Amino acid sequence: MIICFPTEKPQGLASMVLDLFGSAPGFVIVDTEAKSVDEIRNSDLCHVHGMCEPSKALGGRAVDAVVAGGIGSEALTRLRAQGVKVYRAVHGTVGQNIVLILGRKLAEFDAQSSCECRNGGGCRR
Repeated sequence: MIICFPTEKPQGLASMVLDLFGSAPGFVIVDTEAKSVDEIRNSDLCHVHGMCEPSKALGGRAVDAVVAGGIGSEALTRLRAQGVKVYRAVHGTVGQNIVLILGRKLAEFDAQSSCECRNGGGCRR
């Protein structure tokens, strides 16, 4: 499984997972089968708030899942349309969240738990 985590600073598995996907300066990409860890910059960081394009943000990189503390409804919809599952991270590191997702202990986001980024809305958690 190839899993994407939004992060502030690229520190591999020790990176802290950020609350919002689209506002992350970068991402840690973990391939659990190949046991590899890559770090990439957010290629869509300057998007209009609430209009994140996940495939652009990831530089066209294909992933199976995203694990984030929060995600906007538009980004959630776009990721799901691509067949990407989106999970709610716990406050902690990429490594801590890897253990939880592999143990099936992270909940999937749904439209009601996403962040409404338009018209001054906020996260509905």
